[in-house]
Amino acid sequence: MTDDVEKVARLGLGELGESMGIEILEASADRMVGRMPVAGNRQPFGLLHGGANVVLAETLGSIAAALHGGPEKVPVGIEINATHHASATEGYVTGTATPISRGRTLATYEVVIVDDAGRRTCTSRITCLLRDRPGA
Repeated sequence: MTDDVEKVARLGLGELGESMGIEILEASADRMVGRMPVAGNRQPFGLLHGGANVVLAETLGSIAAALHGGPEKVPVGIEINATHHASATEGYVTGTATPISRGRTLATYEVVIVDDAGRRTCTSRITCLLRDRPGA
């Protein structure tokens, strides 16, 4: 496990991320990779819920922004624009977040989510507002 993945593990994914089974595979401000099982995150008709893709994308983008901001910054607001391309029916979906732009107060990431066959299920652009951490 790399140092940044360990940092993310200490930060925690939050109750929602943990309940959805999100697992961080790679973590840095330059690249975040995480995956989530389709089972348990599907609608009754057996497809991965579009909102589940968004939760995975938001989780990866906000953690990457937090790593970019460092210990003196905290992400306080997130804007997300998502396009759903296909629904996964089994296995896992894997998301990869890469930076589009990063500054002192904003960090924007593109998150591409694919199923086990490599088919794109969702593309998201996430912008996180970064504020000074109180007491830093």
